[in-house]
Amino acid sequence: QVQVVESGGGLVQSGGSLRLSCAAPDFNLEPQDIGWFRQAPGKEREWVSCIYSRSERAAYTDSVKGRFTTSRDNAENTVYLQMNSLKSEDTAVYYCAPSKCSENGAQRVGIPRWDFDYWGQGTQVTVSS
Repeated sequence: QVQVVESGGGLVQSGGSLRLSCAAPDFNLEPQDIGWFRQAPGKEREWVSCIYSRSERAAYTDSVKGRFTTSRDNAENTVYLQMNSLKSEDTAVYYCAPSKCSENGAQRVGIPRWDFDYWGQGTQVTVSS
């Protein structure tokens, strides 16, 4: 099973910024569509963004458009989520995972060594108002 590490979360005031990282030291992320998802307390996990394989092209859920940007650094084998103008409703645990990207959303997929129901530990983002 792949080891995925999400990091970069923390406590930030409303309007602030954070950059999340998604790394998988022994797994090549470049050929995969990678989605960012989040889960707030008492709510279901939801899609946030998705970056297409071998590309910087990305899609975003409406609530984060214009505020969040996802990107890749293939040399570092890392996918990032830059979050600006954070709001209290962005408070959640954030996860990354292989996905099938489209302009309408990201569908979680399972691939060899990264099962459909496997999620990393996530990274907590807390935005204070």
